[in-house]
Amino acid sequence: MKRMKQLLMTMALLMCAVTANAQTASVTDRDLIGVWTLEWMQYDGEKKIMGGKTTGYTQFKYYGPDGEYACAEIVLTRKGTVVVMPHEYGTYTFKNGIYSEMGRPASELKMTDKTHFRGRWKNRSDSWVKQPNMPEKVVRYIVDYCKLKKTPADIQQSIKQSMFK
Repeated sequence: MKRMKQLLMTMALLMCAVTANAQTASVTDRDLIGVWTLEWMQYDGEKKIMGGKTTGYTQFKYYGPDGEYACAEIVLTRKGTVVVMPHEYGTYTFKNGIYSEMGRPASELKMTDKTHFRGRWKNRSDSWVKQPNMPEKVVRYIVDYCKLKKTPADIQQSIKQSMFK
């Protein structure tokens, strides 16, 4: 009887270890594809944690299967209206946990599971949550709004010549 209990306990522990290992191994680079919102962010040396649903401020990131990337800040005003502030639109890369957006220096991005990742940008740590049920019309609106923010090349050149030379 004692041997049977030991055998059952060993089997249970082995199954737990295999299951935990399988869950970790099942998070792939492709799991980043989709819509993510900021869960929280914290700057180095500060105790205050910012962002998230209860604060009225979040960030939106879209990662397309072809490397398309869009980022916007979303604010819920005191009057109850939503303000979408496009931040940038361009490309990203993510391979073996190494992440880069818009060609900036790469950094490590830690996917804790298929719906959460943590990252670091300069002096800030972030936590993000995947939004698989975000309505497609909302996603397309924000991504397209970020695209429109992109200044055409001829205007870029004019601005450089007239303001920065």
